[in-house]
Amino acid sequence: MNAQLCAGLDPVYNEKSELLILGSFPSVKSRAIGFYYGNPQNRFWRTVCGFFGEDVPADPAGKTEFLLRRKIALWDVVVECEIVGSKDDSIAREKIADLPMLMKNGKISHIFLNGNKAYSLFAERFPQYLPVAQKLPSTSPANPRFSREAWWGALASVFPSV
Repeated sequence: MNAQLCAGLDPVYNEKSELLILGSFPSVKSRAIGFYYGNPQNRFWRTVCGFFGEDVPADPAGKTEFLLRRKIALWDVVVECEIVGSKDDSIAREKIADLPMLMKNGKISHIFLNGNKAYSLFAERFPQYLPVAQKLPSTSPANPRFSREAWWGALASVFPSV
């Protein structure tokens, strides 16, 4: 399989966003549907919605409403790259997200990095934001070390009244 030049997705955020969750780059399934964490086997939506005691919304509009209502912004560190399928380790010639723009347009005080690749790219390009960043285990179905408890603990640190 050859690497293809692919575009990522637009960020989901508004001026009330307090938590920014960053992945590395959308999977093939996410790119096909045009929204984040489109693989039904990915644990992201079940984990985050479950923390708040909510069912996973059925469509991108419902997921966007959930995120904004919960003051969560969602994006990827990479906004364009050459990639083989959904393999993070094949990401090349990447264009990086304009995080400073997002940071100045909201109230973001915490950043979660969904997996090692997202964290390594973030740490290399945005060291100024490391004090408010936390690396969490990837929600990918390919990650055998996923921990819902780690995610829920991190979410509880941002949203203690839930």
